[in-house]
Amino acid sequence: MAIRLARTYTDRDDIIVLDCAYHGNTNYLIDISPYKFDGKGGRGKKSYVHTIPTPDVYRGPHGDGPAYAEYIRPITDNHSVAAFIFESMPGVGGQIIFPDNYLKPAFELVRKNGGVCIADEVQIGFGRSGEYFWGFEQQDVVPDIVVLGKPIGNGHPMSAVVCTKEIAEAFNNGMEYFTTTGGNPVSAEIGLAVLDEIENKELQSHAREIGEYFINRLRELENEIIGNIRGMGLFIGIELVLDRDSKMPAVDEANYITNRMRDNGILISTDGPLHNVLKIKPPMVFERENVDYFVKTLDKILEEI
Repeated sequence: MAIRLARTYTDRDDIIVLDCAYHGNTNYLIDISPYKFDGKGGRGKKSYVHTIPTPDVYRGPHGDGPAYAEYIRPITDNHSVAAFIFESMPGVGGQIIFPDNYLKPAFELVRKNGGVCIADEVQIGFGRSGEYFWGFEQQDVVPDIVVLGKPIGNGHPMSAVVCTKEIAEAFNNGMEYFTTTGGNPVSAEIGLAVLDEIENKELQSHAREIGEYFINRLRELENEIIGNIRGMGLFIGIELVLDRDSKMPAVDEANYITNRMRDNGILISTDGPLHNVLKIKPPMVFERENVDYFVKTLDKILEEI
C-alpha cells in the first residue's frame, strides 16, 4: 500500500533501499528487499531498485558520522526516485541504531528530487525503543508515509499505513480501491485495546527501564566472542566475532547459541548481513528476573564454546 501511494503521488517507479533490508514477503516486496533478492534463491536486483549501505556504526566505513546519507546523492542526481524506504532501526540488517543526523540529510536529498520517505516501523514501533514511541523520532524527522504491522494487533493480523493528506488525496484519482478485510471493526477494536494496554501499563517507559538494565547486564559478560552490544529499549543486538580486531564473523557460534538458548526455553534469532548478530526482541512485559535468567543462560552457553 505504501509503495502504491508513493508511486501514484510521484508518478515514478524507482525505490532506494538500505542494503540487507527486508520489507515483506509479497513478490513486489521481495523485489525491494536485498536481504531476499541478494540471498539464496534470490533473483537479483531489479533496474528500478537502488541499494545504499546501511549506516552500521560498528562495521561501516564512516563510524558514527552522517556521511552515510551521501550515498543517496548520486542516485537522486541520476534517477527520478519515487521513494526511500527504510526501517527506522534495521532489524534484519543487524539490530542497527542509526548514527545521529543520518535521516535528516537523507530526507533532504530524496525530497529535493521529488521523492517521498517511507518509515517501516513494523519491528520498532509502539514504544519498543523505550525512548521513543516511533523509531524515526530518534532522528528528529517526520516521514511522508509510515508503515505499521505486527505489534499493532499483538498477535492479531493487522497492519496500517499512515500518510500525509496530500499523498492520500493524490491516491484518490478515480481508480477504485477496496479490500475485503480492510478496516473491519473487530481488528479496529483489537488495535485500540493494544494502544490502551501500552498506555495504561506504561510499557514504553518500562521498555526503556528494562532495556537499559538488559544492556548493562549483557556488557558484564566477559567473552572475547562478543564484538559489539548495541540497542535501544527492548531492541538489542549482540554481534559475535572470532577476532575483535579483524571482526571476522562468528557465524557457526551464533547458530549454536540460538539453538542452545532455545533448549533452555529462550527464543532469539540470528540476523545481519553476515548472519552473526544475536537478535533480541523480548515481549514488552519483560521483567528484570527474565533479563537475569537470559544473561545467566547466555553466559553458561558462551562458556560451552
